[in-house]
Parts: sequence; C-alpha cells; structure tokens
Amino acid sequence: MNRHRAFYIGRFQPYHLGHHSVIQKIAKEVDEIVIGIGSAQKSHTLEDPFTAGERVMMISRSLEELDTTYYVIPIMDVDRHAIWVSHIRSLTPPFDVVYSNNPLVIDLFSEAGVKIKKSPLFQRGAYSGTEIRRRMLNDEKWEDLVPKAVVKVIEEIDGVQRLKKLSKTDSPG
Repeated sequence: MNRHRAFYIGRFQPYHLGHHSVIQKIAKEVDEIVIGIGSAQKSHTLEDPFTAGERVMMISRSLEELDTTYYVIPIMDVDRHAIWVSHIRSLTPPFDVVYSNNPLVIDLFSEAGVKIKKSPLFQRGAYSGTEIRRRMLNDEKWEDLVPKAVVKVIEEIDGVQRLKKLSKTDSPG
C-alpha cells in the first residue's frame, strides 16, 4: 500500500492552536504527517525562546490523541535556499505533498517538483507566536491560544520567566 505523507514546517515558538488546527485538517487528508521544526538550532532569544527539544515536547504531547502517524523532526537552518529542500529531504521520511502558505517554502518545493497545498489560516491575528510571546511578556492571558499540553510544557520549563529574562537588557533604563 502506498501511504500519502505530508510535510508541514514551522518554527513553533510556541506551538499554538492555529498550528494544531492545520495539522488536524492535514490529518484528514493524508496517512502520515512529517512536522519539521524549523530553525531548530535557535533558542533563548525573544523571537525563538524555546529549544528544539522543548518544541518537540509541545508538539508530540499535543498530538497524542491524533489518529494519524506523525514524525516531529528538528531541522536546522542551512542559510542557502538552493540546497534547503535537499537538506530537508535528507532529514525526513519521504513525503509527497507540502502544506504551506509561506511564499519561499512554496517556491522552493515547487521548483523541486513537490506538490503544494495551501494551509488554512485559523484566526491568524491571535494565533501567532509573536502575539503569544507578547502576551507572556505583558502578563496577559495566553494560555487559551495554545493546546493544554503546551501550557504544561511551558510551565514545566518555566518558559514565561525565560522570556521575561530575555527581554531585560543590561543598559540603564
């Protein structure tokens, strides 16, 4: 039997309900999903506060009830668009379709002859890592924008405190 396997990539800083909704939709269309954690080498910055391992935990725990096989693969940046698709293919199980709305991702995989499907966007204004991190920094409610499993991971690693420490500078106010 030939299995249909999709690829979906994001930074997942953090994994949120928008990502979760997309993956649930993809799961209805394919047999397996390869989830690429982009910029896996980045962590401990305001834009990328969580490590690849922490993001693997967020995604894996959130998808435990998903009735589809999935693989969560950290992917480090190569900073060369010409080899990016082959870099991803070297790290992941084979896939026959890529779900994305990112124009560069679409162009690079299209040039490589991979079928592209647009991902649905779910309340993009609220469901964005930037907005969630902003809320964390400002002691605003963010927990309703991520799966419960992600809340637990962020609490376990003291992620909000990490983000607040990262936001402080050494320069006098």
